[in-house]
Amino acid sequence: MAHALDIDQLRTFLAIAELGSFTKAADAVNKTQSAVSMQMKRLEDRLDRQIFVKDGRQSRLSEDGHRLLEFARRMIRLNDETVSAFACEQSIGSVRLGLPDDYAERLLPQVLAAFARLNPAIEIMVQCQGSIITGQMIERGELDIAIVTSGDCVPMQGEVIRREPLHWVAPANMCIHFKETVRLALGPTTCSWRRQAMDLLDRVNRPYTVSYSSSSAAALIGAVQAGLAVAVLPESAVRSGMRILGESDGFPSLPPCDITLLRAAASTDPVHDALCAHIRAAIGNVSLELMAAE
Repeated sequence: MAHALDIDQLRTFLAIAELGSFTKAADAVNKTQSAVSMQMKRLEDRLDRQIFVKDGRQSRLSEDGHRLLEFARRMIRLNDETVSAFACEQSIGSVRLGLPDDYAERLLPQVLAAFARLNPAIEIMVQCQGSIITGQMIERGELDIAIVTSGDCVPMQGEVIRREPLHWVAPANMCIHFKETVRLALGPTTCSWRRQAMDLLDRVNRPYTVSYSSSSAAALIGAVQAGLAVAVLPESAVRSGMRILGESDGFPSLPPCDITLLRAAASTDPVHDALCAHIRAAIGNVSLELMAAE
């Protein structure tokens, strides 16, 4: 008979894998190093596999340890989503959620569809604005929860829940990126992706002009699909018919995109807890322990 896995042990395992050491993981999960070591010994006994191997004075993941990583992430997310669903099962109320329009298109279906099925008595009211305006609305108490881009001059700190690569993208069937002066489709002047893109092209002395500027992700995507410009998009927004450009095309690597969860100071009801937990489970791919170590 298969042995059930312990979620707390899996959380500790994930912290070790992401932080790179038992010592850092012990601090992150608020346990002694001996307790962490004991947890990992028990996890290896349950799996009947060695998930760590010695590498000098350090330990690293074994092949089976790497296999376990994705299973651990999925089990933790499902556990957290299940707990939040039952914690809020009888709740009735509403939540005001804010996010930029590109997140509304890419991420909102994953968040709201499943949450609505689990919590049919909770109404979610959505407002789509840029990250800066959304952050200001959270500060003023006009929204309960928000999903924004880190670095976009948002007026408050939040919890980074998702990280994904940023790419230069062009139409797959055209060579507009070979032009002497590349035409760009970028966000408004307050957009951190715009500033990063322009700074990087300046550093490599690549001539460019910003031909399209919009806070609407759909407008920027449309400019690429029409063959009018090169845009900067996160990995999850890249569509079929688009080509990702790299250094061999004359476009330097972009830093990753961090997505942050904001919560108003007064938003302390169980319905807010449930939606925050659901958002982390539905779209999050960054552990709290990893971000705390950076």
